[in-house]
Amino acid sequence: MIKKHFQLKTDKLSIVVYATIIGLFTGLVVSLFRFSIEKGLYFFQTLYIAVSHGHLTALLLVLVFNLLIGLIVAALLKKEPNISGSGIPQVEGQLMGDIKADWWSTLWRKFIAGILAIGSGLMLGREGPSIQLGSSIGQGLAQSLNLSHNRSKTFIASGAAAGLSAAFNAPLAGVMFVLEEIYHSISPFVWVGALVAASVADFVSTVVFGQKPVLALGYLPIFPVKLYGLLVILGIILGVLGFLYQKTLLFSLTTYSKLKLPKYWYGLIPLILIIPVGIFWPNILGGGNGIILSLQKMSFSLPLLFGLVTLRFIF
Repeated sequence: MIKKHFQLKTDKLSIVVYATIIGLFTGLVVSLFRFSIEKGLYFFQTLYIAVSHGHLTALLLVLVFNLLIGLIVAALLKKEPNISGSGIPQVEGQLMGDIKADWWSTLWRKFIAGILAIGSGLMLGREGPSIQLGSSIGQGLAQSLNLSHNRSKTFIASGAAAGLSAAFNAPLAGVMFVLEEIYHSISPFVWVGALVAASVADFVSTVVFGQKPVLALGYLPIFPVKLYGLLVILGIILGVLGFLYQKTLLFSLTTYSKLKLPKYWYGLIPLILIIPVGIFWPNILGGGNGIILSLQKMSFSLPLLFGLVTLRFIF
């Protein structure tokens, strides 16, 4: 009994140590990922603004860069198909034992492809890629220790939590994501590993980007109790839109499959279609954080807001 209890404590302590390592490396990688995306997006927005002012050289640069990005991403996808999409389904597939991925191949290819795709202005979020980057780091550490698949899953889940935490400085969101979306249950080992890795990754990204929240909305007045009914209506609307978005996304996969193009070439289509959007509305490119922050500073008409939602829904 004493020996078993001591072994349990040792296992928990080792999880804390290894989760700290996972969180540290994930925080560094995702922070560099975030920084590169921000610089890339600023560069492309500057180019699009120059195009809107009639600079043909800037337009030529946009065309050349988007073509090069499409070719590079296609080459990366061809070599490593597991980096397609957000990366979250691949992580779930790994944990269920349905997908076997090379952690190093996935890590560096996802890193480069994500920076190029999101940094060029495509309306994509960084949370999915960050989760896959973190899970790859966790998988790499597990493989270096020659752990079994069941023990490796704790490392992969910890890396996923750390990735989401570093992407938005949201450690609790990273932990809850792992428990609700990936594991669907509460295990002490998974909970401890995810919490430690997410906290360390959040600390690293805070050191790099500062303590200002990603969505710094400032002072928010107390919401009147008499208007709580509007929150219910808002929740219903968002729930319906989320359902429609999922259905549309799955339908789009079927539509793309009818094209006479290899799957790794699909990215060229949004890279071409994003050019006119970037020329006329450069500020709405990218993940959308800037748009959320601008809503409190600028007044938008309902038709403009509807158009913005529709455009981003489509892209």
